Amino acid sequence: MRYKQMGKTGIEVSTMTIGTWAMGGLGYGSVERKDCIKAIHAMLEQGVNHIDSAWVYGLGEADKVIGEAIKGRRDRVLITTKCGFRNPESGSGPNYPDCSSEWISKCFEETLRNLGTDYVDFFLIHVPDVNVPFEETAKCVNKWKEQGKVRYLGISNFGIEEMEEMGKYIDISAIQSGYSMIAREEEDNLKWAKEHGIGVMTHSSLASGLLTGAIRALPELPDDDIRKLYRYPHFQEPKFSQVMELLKTLDKIAESRNVPVAQISLNWNTQKDFVSTSLCGVRNVKEALENCKSTSWELTESEMKIIDKAIEETVGK
Repeated sequence: MRYKQMGKTGIEVSTMTIGTWAMGGLGYGSVERKDCIKAIHAMLEQGVNHIDSAWVYGLGEADKVIGEAIKGRRDRVLITTKCGFRNPESGSGPNYPDCSSEWISKCFEETLRNLGTDYVDFFLIHVPDVNVPFEETAKCVNKWKEQGKVRYLGISNFGIEEMEEMGKYIDISAIQSGYSMIAREEEDNLKWAKEHGIGVMTHSSLASGLLTGAIRALPELPDDDIRKLYRYPHFQEPKFSQVMELLKTLDKIAESRNVPVAQISLNWNTQKDFVSTSLCGVRNVKEALENCKSTSWELTESEMKIIDKAIEETVGK
């Protein structure tokens, strides 16, 4: 396992993080709790020391899975959680921001109970909320830090101007943003964070499965599938076909190294100097072990350049 420093915190974090959105069971099809727990154990045994979650991942269900998995292991793992999203009362449709102190406090206290812990290592404000003053949200989360319920504070899915504004009220130690070969819109945000000593976590590193190479035809997705619900552009044309062209290059490198495409994609992410750790969603031991193997080797500088050139020629930025 490889490790990097999480910005100015000085904490050594594994370059791979256990992502748990799918473990919540909403929008990702059926999941088996026992398989998820075994997957977490397998990754911890491989040296992964960081788990990411959020209350909205199954409305607390992912936290319950994590809580069961880390019993007797809390001292071996860093935990990041996020609050600030709210699910529609109708039960269907996209989540929406709610960073009011009342809502995030409710979610955070539930999170601690479900995790079976009295603190988390990183708490991230999940999304900027234009209807709630940043100062209100900051006052709430700063209180948790003072109480010892949170070691470090950060934000998720914020732009540079929003990070600068929130930085007036909290000490931002980490950020989390979407980043992969086919979704680099937030790259400037990540570089800005690194320049300011802020640790960087990336989510959607495998683009909801597209960058594993397992999907080669545009799938028919159910209405409640996350990829359809949020209208992911790479699961629509013309982006899908562009990704298929990029996979031709990844296939060649994967074949020459005798590794799965997913390992190529994960290494590309984690080898970026502005990325501290990349979230990797897994639901069983097989996926967990295969993805962890990506940390036992690295892409060469030449291979990185070949991939970067292919990205520019196919999906662009």
